[in-house]
Amino acid sequence: MSAGIHAVTTIDFPRWDQELLFKILDNIHDVVLVIDSHTTIVYVNEAYARILGVPVEKVLGRRLDKIEPDSAAIKALHSGKSIKGSEHLKSLGIDVIGSAFPLYKGKQIIGCISTFKNVTEELELNRELQQTKGVADYLKEQLDQWEQLPLSFKEYVGQNRNVKETLILAAKVARTDSTVLIRGESGVGKEVLAKAVHNASRRKNKPLIKVNCAAIPESLIESELFGYEEGAYTGAKKGGKLGKFELAHSGTIFLDEIGDMSLTMQAKLLRVLQEKEFERVGGSATIKVDIRVIAATNRDLETMIAEKTFRKDLYYRLNIVPLNLNPLRERKDDLIALTQTFLDQFSREVGHELSLAPQVLRIFQNYNWPGNIRELQNVLEHASIVCNGSTIEIHHLPANIIPMNNQPSDLKDRTYNLKEIVARVEKELIASALANNNNNRTKTMEVLGISRRAFYDKLRRYDIEEKL
Repeated sequence: MSAGIHAVTTIDFPRWDQELLFKILDNIHDVVLVIDSHTTIVYVNEAYARILGVPVEKVLGRRLDKIEPDSAAIKALHSGKSIKGSEHLKSLGIDVIGSAFPLYKGKQIIGCISTFKNVTEELELNRELQQTKGVADYLKEQLDQWEQLPLSFKEYVGQNRNVKETLILAAKVARTDSTVLIRGESGVGKEVLAKAVHNASRRKNKPLIKVNCAAIPESLIESELFGYEEGAYTGAKKGGKLGKFELAHSGTIFLDEIGDMSLTMQAKLLRVLQEKEFERVGGSATIKVDIRVIAATNRDLETMIAEKTFRKDLYYRLNIVPLNLNPLRERKDDLIALTQTFLDQFSREVGHELSLAPQVLRIFQNYNWPGNIRELQNVLEHASIVCNGSTIEIHHLPANIIPMNNQPSDLKDRTYNLKEIVARVEKELIASALANNNNNRTKTMEVLGISRRAFYDKLRRYDIEEKL
């Protein structure tokens, strides 16, 4: 006889009815549990042990309100109403779904019967599927946002996840007039991103005026930003001069290196951001402007606020939508794409295709790039000028980025000819000086301290002239 037939019961059935009923119940796939009016478990079918993994004899005769006080069977017994749905059995740590309904004898409730099945695995699988779907939806949303980026942002080279998230946010804010604060180390491309935001905005056909706050002397920055009236100071131009804010009217002003601005100028800038008006130096008339402000800094503004070298109120005015750009050492997955972009550019300039030797790429991957993307660009420009062929080798790179263990091996198999070594170093110095001075030959001659005749003689001797 089945486990169910040995159930303890206070509910009377005719003998033949009990046996027939137990056989029927034991062949039901779902769990069947019966309690009396005192919540004592008087019957469970064989599915209970099979599905829940608990022997029948361990639960028969026990009070359900002591095991699962919040179960549907208890609620149905006390309410006198049928209950359907899912529940969590704390005693077993599983989720079940089923129904419970009270048993009546006349108008008196004499017990409750509950049927349910274990759906823990199904719920877990459903949760996993929901999570997978959620991740897939998120990635699809990110991809859709990336695909819908304005062209100005797609020109910003980078597939790094953090970079893409920054560009997506930048594209959103570009559609507004909100102030933007671009943060990142020197050389990460803050100006490039500022141009992309401007070119994707409604002001794209209006001026984008750049101000490098660190490059303008303190005595001149006010007149540079706000302009001056005729006779404002000794040396002032006749008729006065428009400042950068007036030049940017109806367009965008890009305040680079905002963290280098003095506290005095910070206070005056705050007024312009709040009121959109100012006076020229030496003037009294209030000038109103319609501008969008994009600021950038490589400084730790929060530390500067604590040190009282940067105004907190200005910080909150600027930091409405911060855009953070990671340094190149944290986005090495973009290194190849960036390198190829610059190689394509310099290939057009030198007139033939350029590529990197495998060992050069390894050096690039292992290098920390303290100067970030700007340093990478300068290194490749230097190498493109020095390189005579189409492949950039280790000896074409500036010495400072070549690891010490690579430098001796580069000379190991060479003949130690003093003239050859001097010529090689001289050629690299000239090429580097040209790159650092934007190919301005007059400045390069001054930096190198050589005569015009000697300079052009060396250009021809080292085949540098053809690459300019």
